[in-house]
This record gives sequence, C-alpha cells and structure tokens, in this order.
Amino acid sequence: MLGSKKGISPILATLLLIVIAVAATIITYAWVMTFTTTQTQQAGAVLIVENVRFPNSTTIEITIRNTGTADAKIVEVYLGMSSTNLEKQTSVAYNPTTQIVKAGGETPIVITITKTWASGTRYYFKFVSDAGQILPYNEKAP
Repeated sequence: MLGSKKGISPILATLLLIVIAVAATIITYAWVMTFTTTQTQQAGAVLIVENVRFPNSTTIEITIRNTGTADAKIVEVYLGMSSTNLEKQTSVAYNPTTQIVKAGGETPIVITITKTWASGTRYYFKFVSDAGQILPYNEKAP
C-alpha cells in the first residue's frame, strides 16, 4: 500500500509555485502603491508658520505659508499653555475662508483665534491639515 502512493506531478507543482509567486507579487505591489501614495500626499505640503501677531488682548493671528508642491487644508487648530495640554479651538476664522493653504508659497493663510491672552506668556499651537500633517509651534506673547 505505501509503495502505490504518489505525490503531485512536477508540472502541477511548478504551476502551483508560479500562482503563489504571482499572488504574492500582486499583494506586495498593492501595498507599496497605497503606502507611497499616502506618503507623497503628506510630503507634498510643507507648512511653515511665517508670523504670529497679538493685535489686541483677545485676538491671535497666525500666518501660515505652504512652500510644498501640494495644497493643504487646515482642519483643526489647537492652543494651550504647554505642548502637552492643548485644547481644540472653536472660535477660529480663516482668510481665505476655504482654509486651504495654496502650494508654492504664493498665498499664505491667516488664522485668527479669538482668545484672551496674557502678556509674557508662552503659547503653544498645533495646526492639523486634512492629510493628517501636524504643524506644532510656540510663541511668547509680547
């Protein structure tokens, strides 16, 4: 009985290995394309804080410029007295109102936060784009 058992034929084994290799290649290709597309979109926007102004006791104006190659939309603004204790700001105005910082550095966005601030205090900011990019910044009030 043991002598009559046979394995799969060499042709079938070769075809099976080819199918497995092609499937692994397709899965790897799909993962790499998804990963590089996500990373390219995030790296396309390069946000920098250009200026922070405290024009009156209840207003903070932040100018952000995008020197990258892709537009970015600021979707969240955080402010706090330390980098670990930031609160999401709800009283925020954007100029332009689309919240989009155009690529190329030509047109900055001005974010106006209505918040009472104290002179001589350091404030910590965090700006979040729609692509998940985070721009931390801190400034001491005059």
